[in-house]
Amino acid sequence: MLIDIGANLTHESFTADLEDVLARAAHAGVAQMVVTGASREGSAAALALAQLYPGRLFATAGVHPHHATEYTEEAEAELRALHVHAEVCALGETGLDYHRDFSPRPAQRRAFERQLEIGVAFGKPLFLHQREAHADFLAILKQVRDRVPAALVHCFTDSREALYDYLDLDCHIGITGWLCDERRGQHLRELVREIPGNRLLIETDCPYLLPRNLNPMPSHRRNEPMYLGHIAEELARDRGETYAEVAACTTANARAFFRLPDSAGGAYLRAA
Repeated sequence: MLIDIGANLTHESFTADLEDVLARAAHAGVAQMVVTGASREGSAAALALAQLYPGRLFATAGVHPHHATEYTEEAEAELRALHVHAEVCALGETGLDYHRDFSPRPAQRRAFERQLEIGVAFGKPLFLHQREAHADFLAILKQVRDRVPAALVHCFTDSREALYDYLDLDCHIGITGWLCDERRGQHLRELVREIPGNRLLIETDCPYLLPRNLNPMPSHRRNEPMYLGHIAEELARDRGETYAEVAACTTANARAFFRLPDSAGGAYLRAA
């Protein structure tokens, strides 16, 4: 049994065949998924999906740094209203992204700081994004880390130094199919051995980051939760563990981090 803690199932590429996607995930042993909310519209849509599939899907709610310029007072009120719902199990996706700079950096920092205060107010764990902004990201996170129950650096791709900065703050680390990318993920093959078992989580970040070493490679090139097991297999090999060990620890960690109930028997059909 696996839990995908980062699935962008509100993405338009899943609109036509979401039922089939969930069926394939269940067949592959993915019992539950956390649907990422990364914008005002996307966070509301993530909650709606979680409400359609109770016990199977859960949601985060936040504004990604790419969308930081949309973080208005109205947006904050909407976000706070979403976090009242039990299906919203984490604050995010939020953070800083200086790689693309789709939003000005001051706007990113302001939106990040304001959202962290929502996490504090609601006692929610944090679902965090950081790319090429480590120093600013760490400085802001340190201000609230002891006031939130848990924090996850999602889709970790950074350096050993960054990894230990996060572990020193007792953060969880999310590993994706980036691990399977021979062009840019080779350093992760070594670093994943150093992540404590009780801080390790796995995610597809679908429809992005399709593992590049899938065989056969799907023609559509869209990532899905069904491929989470492949990431777990690669992670197990790199850590010198069995697949069962990685599955057991990451599932237990996900349940504890997001406060998820036991799986509803792997059922995937939409609730009546």
